[in-house]
Amino acid sequence: MTDITHAPGQSAPDQPTNERSVPALAALRLSYRVVLRQLTSVARIIALALLALVSTVAAFALGRADADLEAAVRLISALGFAVVIPVVSLVFGGAAIGDLRDDKTLVYLWLRPMDRWPIVLGAFLAAVTLTAPITLIPVVLAAALTGAGGGIVPGTIIAGVVAVVAYCAVFTLLGVWLRKVIVWGLAYILIWEGFIALGGAGVARFAIRKYTRSILVDRTGIDLDLADFSTSVGIIVPLVVAVVALALASWRLSNQDID
Repeated sequence: MTDITHAPGQSAPDQPTNERSVPALAALRLSYRVVLRQLTSVARIIALALLALVSTVAAFALGRADADLEAAVRLISALGFAVVIPVVSLVFGGAAIGDLRDDKTLVYLWLRPMDRWPIVLGAFLAAVTLTAPITLIPVVLAAALTGAGGGIVPGTIIAGVVAVVAYCAVFTLLGVWLRKVIVWGLAYILIWEGFIALGGAGVARFAIRKYTRSILVDRTGIDLDLADFSTSVGIIVPLVVAVVALALASWRLSNQDID
C-alpha cells in the first residue's frame, strides 16, 4: 500500500463530495421533529380544540332534539367539513414551513446537505399529526352524538381523513409559495369554497369540500348541493391533489432563496 504524503503547505487533492449526503429517511425524521416542535403551541392547540368542539356541542344539542338524518348530515357538512377541518388544517399546514421561514429557522434545515422533498413531506406529516386528532375526534364524535345512524359515522370518518390529508397538503404548498398564508387560505375556504364554488358544478370541481361532501352523501343517501361524486372519486381526487401539491411545494422549495 502506497503512503502518499504532502509537503508542508500543500493541500490534499480534492475529494468527491455528495451535495445531498443526508439520507432521505434521516432528513424526513429531522424535518418532522423540527416542524412538529415548532407547531406544538399549547395556546394554539387549545384554541383550535375549542373551535372543533363547537361541532360536538351542536351535534349533541341536535341529538337531544331527535333530529333526522338529513339535519345531522347538513350539520356535519356545514361545521365539520366547511369550518373545523379546513381552518385547523390551514393553521397547521400553512405554518408548517411558513413559520420556519418567517422566524429564520428554515435556514438551518436548508443549509444541511439533503434533498428538499423530505423537508416538505416532514412538514406535511407534522401538520397532519396535529390536525387529525384535533379535528377528527370531535367531528366523528359529533356524527355519533346526532344519533342519526344511516352511515353518517363511517362516512364522516372516511371524508374526514381525506379532508385532513388534502387540506394539509394544499396549505403546506401555500406556506411554501406565499407570505400571509392565513389570509390566502381563509380566502380559499370562505370565498372560493364558501361562495364561488357553490355557483356551479364546473367551478365546484376545484373545491376540496365538494369531494368530502360527496363521500358523506354517498354513504348516507342524503342529497347535498354540488355533492354528486361517488365515494371512490371523492377519495381519489383529493389524494391526487395532495400528492401534486406536495410535489409542487418540493419543487418550489428547491428553487427559492432562503434568507
